[in-house]
This record gives sequence, structure tokens and C-alpha cells, in this order.
Amino acid sequence: MHIISFKKLRDYFSKDPNAATALRDWYKITKKAEWNNFADLKNTFNAADAVGNDRYVFNVKGNHYRIVGIVMFKINRVYIRWVGSHKDYDKIKNIDKL
Repeated sequence: MHIISFKKLRDYFSKDPNAATALRDWYKITKKAEWNNFADLKNTFNAADAVGNDRYVFNVKGNHYRIVGIVMFKINRVYIRWVGSHKDYDKIKNIDKL
């Protein structure tokens, strides 16, 4: 998958260094992935959830962090829309609009 963009991850872990390894691992795994549909994505990240409007939530580091991304299976792209802690994720309204 082509990921747009690593900068969002880097911006987050520059503020929270504890997230760096887990976010980099997510990036490496996702970059190597070849997803054609949600079932393929779930085979890679079993705890991922579809939240509507092509948005998917990835639980990272035992659900300490979350990534919300738009996954475009046909063109093999993941657009990172949001990165943060589980606590901050719970404050988001209309996750499908990110």
C-alpha cells in the first residue's frame, strides 16, 4: 500500500516518543501489505474497524494509539487522516468525516 503520509505519524511521535516504535511498525507492515478489500486488511490488522465513508480505524500498540485512515483498495492507497491516543480518539465526533 502507498501511504500518504508518514509525516502525520512523525509529527505525532515527535510529541509522544513512546508511540514511535509502534507507529513505525504499523507503517512498515502497511507499506508491504497488498489489500484488495476489508477482509485482507483484517487479516493484517485483526483489531481494525470500518467506521464508514472508506474510513478505517487501526488500533496500535495494544490500543494505546489509533490511526484513522481512508483506505482506497482499488488504487492501493492509505490516506492517514488522524493519529492520536485512544483517549483523544474517543472525543472525536463524526469519525467518518475526518
